[in-house]
Amino acid sequence: MHTHSNSGRLTSIDTLRGLVMVLMTLDHTRDFFSSAHFKPTDLDRTNVALFLTRWITHFCAPTFVFLAGISAYLWYSRREPDAPIRAFLLKRGLLLIFLTCTVEAWAWNFRNDFRQIDGGVLWAIGWSMIMLAGLVKLKVRWIVSFGILMIVSHNGFDAIKPEALGIFGAWWAVLHTGDDVVLSENWSINPYYPLVPWIGVMAVGYGFGKWMSVERWRTRRRLLLLGITLMVLFIALRFSNVYGDPNPWQTYPDPAFTVLSFINCHKYPPSLLYLLMTLGPAIAVLAWLEGKPNFLGLLQVFGRTPLFFYLVHLYLIHLLALLMASLDSGPVSALMAGGIWSKDIPMDYGYGLPMVYLFWSAVLLMLYPLCLGFEQLKARSPHWQWLNYL
Repeated sequence: MHTHSNSGRLTSIDTLRGLVMVLMTLDHTRDFFSSAHFKPTDLDRTNVALFLTRWITHFCAPTFVFLAGISAYLWYSRREPDAPIRAFLLKRGLLLIFLTCTVEAWAWNFRNDFRQIDGGVLWAIGWSMIMLAGLVKLKVRWIVSFGILMIVSHNGFDAIKPEALGIFGAWWAVLHTGDDVVLSENWSINPYYPLVPWIGVMAVGYGFGKWMSVERWRTRRRLLLLGITLMVLFIALRFSNVYGDPNPWQTYPDPAFTVLSFINCHKYPPSLLYLLMTLGPAIAVLAWLEGKPNFLGLLQVFGRTPLFFYLVHLYLIHLLALLMASLDSGPVSALMAGGIWSKDIPMDYGYGLPMVYLFWSAVLLMLYPLCLGFEQLKARSPHWQWLNYL
């Protein structure tokens, strides 16, 4: 079994994390380079290739949050029972929220005045870690039960809108709907990763970490069976169109688009069906990776430097977009303020999918030596404790 690195890490976890980060880079490359200035999952405007380019990246956020929960448990399990897990989660969570409002915000918009907080994946992971810090002393089964309850039940409250809750509406937007929250005339929050389901995913991931820490449980057969079970649940519940997603699937004259409609689940916030659709295959891939020889070195380097990778890849993509625009008389000024969703981006800006994939490959090639160098720096500088948070 080649499942552990010398540091005691599970290489299957690192490889899966690296894989989803590679896919995430594809999505963000598309955000800055695509000529399609509409939602790729809009079945009235998209094509199959564009839809699937966006859809495959749906696996990133749920898997990343789930793995963050697993990693938190594994961190704790390798230490003494009185290890400061609460302090670790609290400090890490606060750091992620700080980075969301500063370093990440600037990566997306080089003209950012920081008066709008965009609550994305780092925001969701940060608050989920803070919530988990308050739960970790409970029995694992209670933490998992809490997480499952949040994941399964939250779609039952989809009909409740923030405006119906008066002064509590802003809290409901942050927790459930993701609507903009206006703090004052010039300050606002765009919590497009509403917290309730993501906190649930983190909690379930923490419990799953116990499974992964016991070798007799962490078998390919058991992991594969769990992954397939989640996928079957997704198919059955999605087919019924009864519960689990605010957007029912529809039939189209083109059978391919009927299939696309079936898998086109709601991400903001992530519906129950969205999470079943993504976490089931993720666990199945983890089963395939478990026990595999240590041959996916590039993915493991990415997976061992996740926060560094995340922050650096945004700057690389944004800077590459500016470079290409300056060489091609493109909208440099508009690109300073964001990707293809910037209000000042001309509709004729952008490239087709083949070029998007080419730019994606170039970004990954640049990222590898940077992440490898950062990993080596951490190994050479164990006294720099702050590096452990990156």
